[in-house]
Parts: sequence; structure tokens; C-alpha cells
Amino acid sequence: QVQLVESGGGLVQAGGSLRLSCAASGSIFSINFMGWYRQAPGKERELVAGISSGSILTTGDSVKGRFSISSDNAKNTVYLQMNSLKPEDTAVYYCHCNAKVSGSYLYRSYWGQGTQVTVSS
Repeated sequence: QVQLVESGGGLVQAGGSLRLSCAASGSIFSINFMGWYRQAPGKERELVAGISSGSILTTGDSVKGRFSISSDNAKNTVYLQMNSLKPEDTAVYYCHCNAKVSGSYLYRSYWGQGTQVTVSS
């Protein structure tokens, strides 16, 4: 199995910055996607940014130019740098990966427990 441990959420004023980290651990053989989703109250979970086979995916004009994703493949860790935060960025941010564990032929989906990001105006 794979465990995802997130850190870095919290309360910040509008215009501030936060950096989220997510480390994957377990009997990991391969990861083909790792990234961040968010879910605001009353809204569906949406992809914020992800890295798939070395290519960076982002979505939504609302985060472009403000959020950036990076990874440390040796540590199976992904980071989300969030700058110029806005109150509408308030959400629970979830780390997600597709990973294949040792001895398995299949990639499976794994989720972190979520970390709250609250941006005050």
C-alpha cells in the first residue's frame, strides 16, 4: 500500500503564500502521476496541479501564475507553492497519486487525508 502524508496548510491572509508538501511512502515501485486537488465547501473536487510522467499539468486560470508544482522524485514528494493567495483559494487540499506497488501490475489511486488552507480577506 501507499501512504500520502501532507503538510503545510494553515491560515494566511490574502496576498500571502503557503507551501504544501506531500510525501508518498510504502512499497512503491512506480508513480505515474502525483498532484494536488482541492475541494471548497459546496463545490466539487478539482485538479489544481499535477505532474504526470514528467509533464506538469495545471488547470484553471484562477491558479495560473500564482501556484506552481514541483517534485523530488528521489523522495516521492510533490510540492505546491501557492503565492498571492485569495479568499477563493480557501479549500481542503488533497494530495493524490497513481502508484504501482512492488509485485503489482496495476497502478492504483491513492489520496491523502487533506490539509485545510484558509485565506482571510
